[in-house]
Amino acid sequence: MALTALDAAALGLAAVTAVTAVAAVVASRRHLRRSVAAVVMPLLDENGGAEVPDDAGIPHHGSPDVLLANLRIRLRAERRQATDALAVLARLGQTLSAVPEGVVVCDEHGTIRHRNEVAQVFSGARHGEALAELAVNELLGTALHRGPAQQNLELYGPPRRALLIRSLPLTEGPRTIGAVAIIEDVSERRRLEAVRRDFVANVSHELKSPVGALGILAETMQGEEDPAVSRRLAERMQMEAFRVARIIDDLLDLSRIESEEAPVREPVPVHVAVAQAVERIRPVAEHRGITIDVSEAPRRLSVVGDRRQLVSAIHNLLENAVKYSDDRSTVEVRVRAVADPGRPEGTWVEIGVRDYGIGIPSRDLERIFERFYRVDRARARDTGGTGLGLAIVRHVATNHRGEIRVASREGEGSTFTLRLPAAPGPVALTSAEAG
Repeated sequence: MALTALDAAALGLAAVTAVTAVAAVVASRRHLRRSVAAVVMPLLDENGGAEVPDDAGIPHHGSPDVLLANLRIRLRAERRQATDALAVLARLGQTLSAVPEGVVVCDEHGTIRHRNEVAQVFSGARHGEALAELAVNELLGTALHRGPAQQNLELYGPPRRALLIRSLPLTEGPRTIGAVAIIEDVSERRRLEAVRRDFVANVSHELKSPVGALGILAETMQGEEDPAVSRRLAERMQMEAFRVARIIDDLLDLSRIESEEAPVREPVPVHVAVAQAVERIRPVAEHRGITIDVSEAPRRLSVVGDRRQLVSAIHNLLENAVKYSDDRSTVEVRVRAVADPGRPEGTWVEIGVRDYGIGIPSRDLERIFERFYRVDRARARDTGGTGLGLAIVRHVATNHRGEIRVASREGEGSTFTLRLPAAPGPVALTSAEAG
């Protein structure tokens, strides 16, 4: 069938339209490839700067399907890296939570990004903790702009605390990306330093008196011709030398006991330890006419520990009682087992030493276990006391997981009770026997 001019024109128009549509599709695909490449290629390029091909020729590997496939691969890799980073952050958070010091981390703008559990106490707190929080923020700012800094802070409590706060910048190459503040409670360290200073001062003072007296007495004896006076001076020198020896012996004992946080662990029959301590103090007591009244301790009753330390503790309690008792008075020693439902073994051993002497004022009861502390300094020196006996008792009790208690009334005497865990097994009393 012959085509009319109108039909030919319509067919030509359709062909042109089809060609135009194909060209548009091709151009659209090229534009889509360029758009996808412009977005994806920088992400895929490790250097972040891939060049997008021009219209003259886009390579096959730059097609949208390939680019999107590569994008999915890269996104999966980035997701794995993000998961690994989150796991590292979680482990880092757990590690910081285990640190005994407070840790606060901020970013480069000073915004707090992390606090461990110790540092949480200072966030939004009042009173002394608020001062610590203010100091932390100031030190973080200092670290960001000027470098490391630190500050000592005293919080008057209660309880009274001493804090050392340090800050350090966090850097990545030449750039500062944040800062960290470390909050350390140095209260115990300061207390120990003060105790050490006082100890050195007290030792120096205690040794200075007898050593000085020995020098004066020796100088006096050089020009003394009267035998009776020389004899009295020699006796006095002997007493002062004895004082020096006692101080040195007690210092050595205290040092040894403090260093033995885990003493020898062996069953020690209580009646044997008490008998040895009594025999050591008996000559001094008999010289002053003081009677040591000892209740017979059950032979099956024992404790686990270092016999030498236990005998030393009991002896120091007896010596203290004799020292502060009047002549021809009585010092009582009582031993008993006390049932304690809170302990699986069921019993404690209590060794009580009671005197009827001058007693202890209530204001001094909390300090009598301090080194060199004396209630009656003049009387203690006259009787050869060093001020270390009760400190030794306290450390022995601590080393044996026990305690030392005191009950006293001024003018009526004192009772010291050394309380220790009873040894397990058949050597310890049962609750019925204890009653």
